[in-house]
Amino acid sequence: AKTKIPKKANVVVVGGGIIGTSVAYHLAKFGVEDVVLLERDKLTSGTTWHAAGLINTFGSLSSTSTFMRKYSKELYSKVLQEETGMDTGYLPVGFIELACDTDRLQYYRRVASFNRFCGIQVEELTPSQVREKFPLLAIEESNVLAGFYVPTDGRVNPYDATMALAKGARLYGATILEDTPITGITKSRTVSDESDILAALPRVTGVTLDSGETIEANVVVNCAGMWARQFGAKCGVDSIPNQAAEHYYLLTDSMPEVDPMWPVVEDSSRCTYIRPEGGGLMLGFFEWEGAAWNARNDIPHDFSFGEIEPDWERMGPYVEKAMELAPSTMNVGIKTLFCGPESFTPDNNPIVGEAPELRNYYVAAGLNSVGILTGGGLGNILARWIRDGSAPNDIDVTGINASRFHKYQSNIEYRELRSAEALAETYKVHYPDHMLSTCRGAKKSPFHDRLKLDAQAYFRDVSGWESPAWYAPLGKKAEVTKESFGRENWCPYWEAEHQACRENVALFDMSFMSKFMVQGNDAGTFLNRISTANVNGECGEITYTQWLNESGYMEADLTVTKLEEDKFMVVATDTMHNHVMSHMRRRLSASQHVFISDVTGAYAQLNIQGPRSRELLQSLTYRDMSDFPFRKAEDIDIGLARALCMRITYVGELGYELFIPVEQALHVYDRIIEKGKEFNLQHAGLRALGSLRMEKAYRDYGHDIDNTDTILECGLGFTCDFEKSQGFIGMEHVLEQTVKAKADGGLPKRMAQVFLHEHDAPLLHHGEIIYRNGEPVSDVRSASYGHTLGGPVGLTMLERQNTKGPITKKTIQEGTWEVKIGNEMYPCSISLTPLYDPKSLRIKV
Repeated sequence: AKTKIPKKANVVVVGGGIIGTSVAYHLAKFGVEDVVLLERDKLTSGTTWHAAGLINTFGSLSSTSTFMRKYSKELYSKVLQEETGMDTGYLPVGFIELACDTDRLQYYRRVASFNRFCGIQVEELTPSQVREKFPLLAIEESNVLAGFYVPTDGRVNPYDATMALAKGARLYGATILEDTPITGITKSRTVSDESDILAALPRVTGVTLDSGETIEANVVVNCAGMWARQFGAKCGVDSIPNQAAEHYYLLTDSMPEVDPMWPVVEDSSRCTYIRPEGGGLMLGFFEWEGAAWNARNDIPHDFSFGEIEPDWERMGPYVEKAMELAPSTMNVGIKTLFCGPESFTPDNNPIVGEAPELRNYYVAAGLNSVGILTGGGLGNILARWIRDGSAPNDIDVTGINASRFHKYQSNIEYRELRSAEALAETYKVHYPDHMLSTCRGAKKSPFHDRLKLDAQAYFRDVSGWESPAWYAPLGKKAEVTKESFGRENWCPYWEAEHQACRENVALFDMSFMSKFMVQGNDAGTFLNRISTANVNGECGEITYTQWLNESGYMEADLTVTKLEEDKFMVVATDTMHNHVMSHMRRRLSASQHVFISDVTGAYAQLNIQGPRSRELLQSLTYRDMSDFPFRKAEDIDIGLARALCMRITYVGELGYELFIPVEQALHVYDRIIEKGKEFNLQHAGLRALGSLRMEKAYRDYGHDIDNTDTILECGLGFTCDFEKSQGFIGMEHVLEQTVKAKADGGLPKRMAQVFLHEHDAPLLHHGEIIYRNGEPVSDVRSASYGHTLGGPVGLTMLERQNTKGPITKKTIQEGTWEVKIGNEMYPCSISLTPLYDPKSLRIKV
């Protein structure tokens, strides 16, 4: 008999693929009661049923993705079978990634080093060893340099894994209803069911069904796969820009010589993966030029267990290239060339977490063809997020958080172009400075054309903004001649910009920074409550502060400037735009006299930085800049314009940030450039900003600090004001950690700088492993090249791995430190204080 539809639920999960069943299973397993999963048709009927089921823990430099892969593998291979008695079809046949050129070899060695640090047993194989494990492959020393092998990786049956998750969910008390289409949701503006107080953000209160019935719910989770964007739009959630794209694999006729226990082999240089299947071989593809599916129309609601008509003409060259790797496939028939939809996101990362527009509405979608591989881990992460009301503090969610996307990214043209490119990026070499080429030029600062035509800027995509990465000198083209993991053609230009800022004066276009005006009678009290520092002091004062969550972990790193008694400006990094806005709105009630405006596009931002910045600015204004102290903010004149001038720096030099109304921005820019000729002013881009801030060990939330860190571990405890009358959110946890650290003689985790003394050492990028006395202790979270220091420099979160005790200066001094880049070890030094100007004398001059 069909299960009766309940009138109420605690959590409603929408979608019955691998992700929806994983979320429901983990919620129920973690003790969340009254979990109901609703599937419009049958479980797996969207995209799960046709997935290839590859389980490769090797391959990512993301700790988050690596966790999800490892957890999913353990879940499918062991846990589910023990709990449910159902076989998921997991076969530990092994996985091999081929490196067929020197760049891939270098990249995969870096990945292998990071993956080993994460506990994955990666072996580097010779071509002959690869051939032994898969004899049908045409592998020679001339066309393959190495293989990266994980013996216990393999493949799983997606249908069986989903059914095991569903059974597990039911065993733990969840209800699963098939053939139950959802039409939308219900909402309320009240803080809760028990309160009449209105909140700044609405909250979800239930779902409406195709039958006309309604289920009341505290939480709704959108796991609707390729329908997630459409369902989100019906709910007023516009930040889910996932798009279905064509994904292909080929199945050959029976091949008696194939051993079904041969490993999965991936060759990204040929856009293919190969594995045994059905007595023959499966050849899967991630082609260089992908194709969106149904971007201009909604995905049909009745598309179940569906296939797409394959485009043989487009895929022919890729099939031929793949068959060159396994020549015997040319001698057998093709059983099928399958084409089915897979969802892709603009940045190839999943969309996970609470929607910024709607409280208690969570998303888990856009899996970029790794839904089976990461689905178990993703369900674990989101279930804990829902249960606890905040993201898990042991998983970095900054790169997957649903709040990172913007409404325009759901535009048809954007999705159509970017999803195709996202699929195409899957098998390309992931160079550290690589930029996507589609959907560019839609967000520009007022200075864009001047910077492009007059200053020869090379632009990169910065959260959709076109922002200069570096500038080509006269007589040179602003172009990247060849991407690499080493020094590219533009590195001398970058060095010149870096040195100009250190020794003279440089100009940065920072208009992409997120800017919010927070106003009202309660604005100061409200901001002071969510800020660790006292931001409600004197008017005209800039305060550097952190925002923590209720558990005491990092949520944002920004400045708050008090302009007037009831007017504040909040400035945060571009990637945290929606996150910062929703962090405020979620903690605001309509009863508070506070109004938040996004003024990012209303103000252009120019940063004048360097030892001669005061001289240059003084030549442009009648305001006496000799009496303009550090952290001062004031409206000043520049020519015929007004600009909000803040004396603050992110590069470790005397400097100023100018916030200029866009209608006067070019006037101010032209005046600066004209006067700047007398000072040999140089334009500087984001590459220089990155190397300058890295020498000074300035943090960047979402890159080197994240939601897994506490303020003390980040070395930012100095921003805490424990004497504020209201305190601040998370304060009790900071005090608790402070007391414990004093008792223990220090903290078990601490952020530090890593520096390679060898001038010509390989560049640090991200994910390289730090060793102390021969033992791995941490990974490089972000890095650059310190042109002033004279070597690669990065930030790492030191953490005791196998021994207890705090990280102290003695820990540093008594250790022999090295960093592993690929397969090679390089001596390095570690510092808990900034290597450049540790006392900040240059800033306050």
